[in-house]
Amino acid sequence: MATRNTLHVEVVTAERELYNGEANIVDAPGAEGQLGILPSHAPLLALLGAGPLHIKLNGAEEIIFVSGGFLEVSNDRVTVLADTAENAEEIDQARAERARREAQESLADAQSATERAEQQARLMRAINRLKVVEIARRSGSRRIYEPSTLDN
Repeated sequence: MATRNTLHVEVVTAERELYNGEANIVDAPGAEGQLGILPSHAPLLALLGAGPLHIKLNGAEEIIFVSGGFLEVSNDRVTVLADTAENAEEIDQARAERARREAQESLADAQSATERAEQQARLMRAINRLKVVEIARRSGSRRIYEPSTLDN
């Protein structure tokens, strides 16, 4: 239950729930730029872009990669409906690096505007996944809770 100083945050995809808990601040990659959500934020419905979603609570932080979707804010509740999402520790850095290289090569060989757009989106997804891994490694901040608590 959200208090005056917190928001209730849910991050879900069609397959699973990645986060369900409290936060002091949510920093999300909006389609038009970064979104900072604090308690008592005005109602909002926004498109998400690909990038890191930061959920912070009392000095602890969850970092989740989202590939797009929607974010809704209403009555100190933030709901993120992500197209796809991964916790930072779930991202295979070597696989993401391979995907980045392959997308760069494919982008260089793209023959049409549609093909270039598809490869550019693939490249940005890989770059943002790598960014989430790097942010999590650099920050070394403590997690809000372990993912296994969602399974109980």
